[in-house]
Amino acid sequence: MRLIEAGEPSNPVDYIARTREQYDRLGYPPYRWVRNEDPPPFAPLAKPLGEAMVGLVASGGIYRSGQVAFHYRDDFSFREIPADTPVSELRATHFAYDLTDARRDPNAVFPLETLRNLVDEGRIGGLGACAYTFMGGIYSVRKVRDALAPAIADRLQRDEVDLAILVPV
Repeated sequence: MRLIEAGEPSNPVDYIARTREQYDRLGYPPYRWVRNEDPPPFAPLAKPLGEAMVGLVASGGIYRSGQVAFHYRDDFSFREIPADTPVSELRATHFAYDLTDARRDPNAVFPLETLRNLVDEGRIGGLGACAYTFMGGIYSVRKVRDALAPAIADRLQRDEVDLAILVPV
């Protein structure tokens, strides 16, 4: 993973189009995207990135060997993965994307090792005690809003992270 420098152009991924195509191929009902009417408040980073504690939250269905795998669409549970977990202990399961790359290298959807390397290089200050993962494709906005998101936010606050990287799949 390479950090994109300020002002450097990037090529965004059109997740809406990709998700629609994937759900069509799987025969699922059309995915209904949530439209937030109010933009989230802007919160500038209060310290240099090289001093910041970073959290990782990803929706790729990653879990640690020995943990219960995600089982079904609309599973709104999450897993805590200790930040020092070896990549060899990470597993992937998900109903809505091809798991080949994630199973070959979990960093493709859960860049824990990459973030550890950035800590070693001094690019980021550190990692939260745990990273958090869930299986995306949750149709219930209410479950995400009222249960999943607050639970993960509580854990990130407990871990005293300054910012969280959100990795959608």
